[in-house]
Amino acid sequence: MPQTRFQRQVIGAASNLVRWAANPWRRLSLLVIVLLASFSIGGALGSITGALAKLDPLSAGFSVALMELAIRARGPLQSQPGDRLGLQLLDMARIGLLYGLLSDGFKLV
Repeated sequence: MPQTRFQRQVIGAASNLVRWAANPWRRLSLLVIVLLASFSIGGALGSITGALAKLDPLSAGFSVALMELAIRARGPLQSQPGDRLGLQLLDMARIGLLYGLLSDGFKLV
């Protein structure tokens, strides 16, 4: 089955990002941006669900499911040869989300 134009552009964008992040400073800045963005999302998720108080079980389940999916996605990424940018981005997003939720949990106590 032939690839669509959109599929070719997505594959091209991923390879362009890997090529762009070959510079160590660019890679580091990209990882820090992902870490801080996911930290902000984790803090916002904790603040919103803490204020509403009705969505606590739902948001906890969503967070656990999201973390579990991220952990399960690490396996195929680790076995791929070549650049580990995708694995590093996934790890930074996971760490930032977890720290955002934890820091917001300490604020609510």
